[in-house]
Amino acid sequence: MRHGILTINAGSSSIKFALFDTAGGLAKRPALSGQIDGLGAEVSLKARDEDGAHLPELSLAPGIDHEDALAALLRWLPQAEGGEGHWQIAAVGHRVVHGGEVCTEPARVTPELLTALEAFCPLAPLHQPHNLAGVRALAALMPEASQVVCFDTAFHSQQAAVARDFGLPRALTDSGIKRYGFHGISYEFIARRLPQYTTRAEGRVVVAHLGNGASLCALQAGQSVATTMGFTVLDGLVMGTRTGNIDPGVILYLLESRGLDAAALTHLLYHESGLLGVSGISQDMRTLLASEHPAASEAIELFCYRAIREIGSLAAALGGIDALVFCGGIGEHAGEIRRRIVEGCAWLGATLDADSNRRAATRISTAESHVEVLIIPTDEEWMIACHTAELLGMRV
Repeated sequence: MRHGILTINAGSSSIKFALFDTAGGLAKRPALSGQIDGLGAEVSLKARDEDGAHLPELSLAPGIDHEDALAALLRWLPQAEGGEGHWQIAAVGHRVVHGGEVCTEPARVTPELLTALEAFCPLAPLHQPHNLAGVRALAALMPEASQVVCFDTAFHSQQAAVARDFGLPRALTDSGIKRYGFHGISYEFIARRLPQYTTRAEGRVVVAHLGNGASLCALQAGQSVATTMGFTVLDGLVMGTRTGNIDPGVILYLLESRGLDAAALTHLLYHESGLLGVSGISQDMRTLLASEHPAASEAIELFCYRAIREIGSLAAALGGIDALVFCGGIGEHAGEIRRRIVEGCAWLGATLDADSNRRAATRISTAESHVEVLIIPTDEEWMIACHTAELLGMRV
């Protein structure tokens, strides 16, 4: 019998999962990992084994919801290649985007906690309701297993008040309207692993988590000092379909002069903007990089320009910069985006090694560069499993 921790990242139409063996301590790589896609429509399960080899794709019943999809996953696990014999899942670790000020560290799931977390659904409508749906589904399907929630906001919770406050009346900021920051599970993983890659890990580091959702985080001695996302995941960089930073006056104008109501405005800001809105072509950076359309070039240019500006802002918050780390789907795989951003940071002393960048080497800066530039693949699933194991007293 194999003992393991299952991690779940439930979205609106997909569920990412990973299963980590805990024999002899938490494994560094999952024995199985994958994704269930197409919830509510044509549903399929795709998975890889420990060596990254793809397993046969499995079609599930069309139109199923989170609970039915997770039930299918639990039936499939003992039969999967690499999962010989019976898995005893001791615990499930879940990603939950928003913990507010209620949860600043991983926590065991209780009915009271789930009720508290429901209050944050309006602040992360693309994520929070679906994260919680996954938690409830697994708790019902596996009542004997411990359920643990890990929060994207938690890593930023120790920032100084000045980095979190808005220029609003104190009664509002005291009621919880402040900068929370997100992608914290990813940033915490990078902070933990950074000493393996550079002697500058305790210094002034900016991490660029660039993907369909994108943000930056300033680290000092491995701790979050400032980050680009704020009260919600809309703030900061231009993203796949989200605006990033926008003048609040634009929101007032759209409400008052263009007649948009709250629902239409929410859809515009979360689903119709960003790379998709600017280009009119796609939210996928790969598609835009391959396109010759001028609007695609404009979207790419805006994405990089905003990243360069925000890196400068975080360098100011840190009082300088010793290292720049790329992670996330775009950060790890789009060499052209890295090139543009690093070249835009030349004034900070960053110099790109073109060949290393082309090969996506770990270190892509030149030996003479004053800023060390690295690519470090993030692993939010392992970080969730690690927190789950530590909370339950397992060996990591």
